[in-house]
Amino acid sequence: MALRARQRCHAVLTGLVALATTAVLAAAPPAAAADTWTEVGSDRADPLTESQGLTSVEVPAGGANRYTGIGTIPASVSSRGWNHVGDPDASYDGHYIEPYQADSGTAKMFRVQAPGGAWSEYVHTLGGGEALNNSWVAVAPAGQWMLAGEYGTMSRLLVFPTPGVNTSTSPSANLPRVSTVNLDHAVRDVQGCDFVTATQLLCSSDDPAGTLFGITKPLLQIDLSAAPNGTSDVTGHVTALRQLPLRSGCSGTFEAEGIDYDRRSGTLRVIVVSPGFCVLTDSKTYRFTKS
Repeated sequence: MALRARQRCHAVLTGLVALATTAVLAAAPPAAAADTWTEVGSDRADPLTESQGLTSVEVPAGGANRYTGIGTIPASVSSRGWNHVGDPDASYDGHYIEPYQADSGTAKMFRVQAPGGAWSEYVHTLGGGEALNNSWVAVAPAGQWMLAGEYGTMSRLLVFPTPGVNTSTSPSANLPRVSTVNLDHAVRDVQGCDFVTATQLLCSSDDPAGTLFGITKPLLQIDLSAAPNGTSDVTGHVTALRQLPLRSGCSGTFEAEGIDYDRRSGTLRVIVVSPGFCVLTDSKTYRFTKS
């Protein structure tokens, strides 16, 4: 009797494990092949005006790439406490968006330049458990929804209506967080993300420890279960593709910064700031292509 009981128990446990495994697989985003990005060149990154983030600009046609750094923050903005700018992005219709944060407070800010040149500011009041920092923005290809990220070790990305593009937004109203991208693997100190397709992002991580993926300063690929739609959460499968270049005439701690993918040329660019005095001399924007 004892043997038959153990056999029945084993059969029940086996069935439960099978059901749990099926449920997990059903909830997980579809697997995607990890891409290989090969370094093809670099350009010096100015420490004052090109050290935080960058984005390619499609509107107006032939427009110069945009960069952010401490030297790009207008005095009228920093004087009100918004003293840190992160990695920007631009929608395909020409809206340029910069993420800002302050040293303290209960809000973060997104500064938007419309295609006609006018600037406006959209403020988001922090929700429960939401970090104050505002490291980057990434506008989804369809334009209506935007992702933003928090610094530190996180298992999520935040989804907002794209300010200035989504007609539900207004500078006079709180910009709401509408949904979440839930990641299947924690990420640390993400400094920038950009959409490659409607359901795939590339992100630069300044992770100094290397304990999450076995490498420091990784280039990450995040494959979404669906395009963000502003009404329901989606999941994201995280893959570490490679370590970002860490080369300088100085030794010490590098800092991975913003990222940009230019769909017109298929070029990926990532800023890496050099340690010590070499921040002034050999910080770089590295260029990659998919191979």
